Amino acid sequence: MSLVEELARLEEMRARGTLSEEEFQRAKARLIDAGGAIPSPAAAAVNRLRRSRSDKWLGGVCAGIGQATGIDAWIWRLLFTLLFLFGGTGLLAYLLLWIFVPLE
Repeated sequence: MSLVEELARLEEMRARGTLSEEEFQRAKARLIDAGGAIPSPAAAAVNRLRRSRSDKWLGGVCAGIGQATGIDAWIWRLLFTLLFLFGGTGLLAYLLLWIFVPLE
């Protein structure tokens, strides 16, 4: 949704009485400050993705993905291993993540 559409939706909610005047002003200020962009949970997970310094076997990629997604690191390690065994894509993906994902 664009900023104008979001503001119109907020105005509509205020007119129906769903939002109080104070809540409307806070939501409007938050939208304007964010430039209308409302980050999705997936975007937030990608933004906080970091390789782990403490829980790592090789590069800390799986532990970092586990921390960002809330899934145990051993599951990610198993997934990368299976992808490696069936086509080699797990190794390529792991190496790329090791190179491009910063340390915590």
